[in-house]
Amino acid sequence: MKIPGHPGDRKLRPALIVSLDVRNRLANDVIVVPLSTTMRPAPTHVPIAQGEGGVRFSSMAKCEQVTTLDKSLLMRGPFAGRVGEATLVAVERAVMRAIGVAI
Repeated sequence: MKIPGHPGDRKLRPALIVSLDVRNRLANDVIVVPLSTTMRPAPTHVPIAQGEGGVRFSSMAKCEQVTTLDKSLLMRGPFAGRVGEATLVAVERAVMRAIGVAI
């Protein structure tokens, strides 16, 4: 994906698509959490091990940066795969933490 207006926006970056599959089919955009290989622990960061969901390097899901992206900014598939249930639950909790929902 490319994040418009983001520093270094020419660099392709991995992201975790968190929107529902049915929404992804019907909408022109997807909801994503950007990933980074800079491993800075934080309450809103979730580690994703190398290989999980198809990531090439150990990464952090930066859940405080959840955003929508037009599908035209996504690289064409095949997409890398799904993360495990425990990672998805951790991402959900981190997103709630980032928006101030008590958990």
